[in-house]
Amino acid sequence: MIDSPKPNKSKSTAVNVGAQQVATIYAKAFVGAAENAGQSDALVEEFNTLVAAVLDAFPKLEAVFGSALISHEEKSQILDRILGSRLSPLLLDFLKVISKHGRLDLVRAIHQEVLKLYDELRGRVRVQLHTATPVQDDLSRNLIVSLRKLFGGEPKLDGAIDPELIGGIVLRVGDTVYDGSVARQLHQAREQMINRSVHEIQSRRDRLRHSGGN
Repeated sequence: MIDSPKPNKSKSTAVNVGAQQVATIYAKAFVGAAENAGQSDALVEEFNTLVAAVLDAFPKLEAVFGSALISHEEKSQILDRILGSRLSPLLLDFLKVISKHGRLDLVRAIHQEVLKLYDELRGRVRVQLHTATPVQDDLSRNLIVSLRKLFGGEPKLDGAIDPELIGGIVLRVGDTVYDGSVARQLHQAREQMINRSVHEIQSRRDRLRHSGGN
């Protein structure tokens, strides 16, 4: 099934290349520890909840975690006080480790890398689906079947609504975008009309120039 569509207002998680590499290293460590503990499914879901229910809901707390003016000791105390009774020991200890290394600002980036690694381990392909209106269940099922054949993995659809599309769908898999929206089709049709008009005008000029030369 497709995840519930939501407005296309995802919070930016852009980081520089160096920070992204650091996030990937921490994500591999987290996924490795989760796999060794046999708790991958539960811990990844817990990480999802941490981002959605804590970071998204309390941006000031996220700012505290990312602040270089607040010591690791203070951040560790905050983690214990606010999240100590809500998080599993493994995830709590993981947050303290990245805090100790001054990278608690990368929690979101690490989370995104964790999801990528987790999907790879489970043979899943994460697909961002953008539509103008909510997708009906029968369409999502047909789409999953087609994507399964195309990518050879199990598609995991993340739905988002974008009214500017007018109709049709836009799929993003990694860095590749498959644009089948009406807006895109209209844009292409407009470009073709413009190019055809320019070509006709140029052809008329050439004919006039040649006829004038005779």
